[in-house]
Amino acid sequence: MGMRKVLIGLAAAVAVAVGAVVVLPGADADASGKELTHRQATAKLRAAKISWTSSGGCSNRNRPNCTSFTGIKSGTVSGIITFKKSSRCKVTVTGGTETGHASGTYSHWNGYKVDIAKTSCTTNYIKRSFRSIGGGRWRSSAGNVYYDEGNHWDITYY
Repeated sequence: MGMRKVLIGLAAAVAVAVGAVVVLPGADADASGKELTHRQATAKLRAAKISWTSSGGCSNRNRPNCTSFTGIKSGTVSGIITFKKSSRCKVTVTGGTETGHASGTYSHWNGYKVDIAKTSCTTNYIKRSFRSIGGGRWRSSAGNVYYDEGNHWDITYY
């Protein structure tokens, strides 16, 4: 094994030991994974018994009253599935990648966020399990941010 491979392997082992994310040369720097189609995302959510709703009863990404998953990151879908399993709460997604949300790198449109219905179960789990970082926000040990927006939770998966 060359010295470079040994050093990369050592860095990865140390990072795993301290819970850091390692991006190796040539690896995909996007830890949130690939973009999914609406159909791929809904199949994964359905299999995990996560429901979704739309005030417009639609999934057109270009209409703000729809709930779309077109372009959602696979890591975002995995994150909400993990949240459901860990919390043991009923989870209903109320917002995905549709237009009408704030812009930015880690935005709904770019596939990093979902909104979920606020219930006593989800609220209690978030406030009991994660660290408050002020301003109605809680951060998980994985670095994801849960933001209390009044009638729903806005979740960013990094």
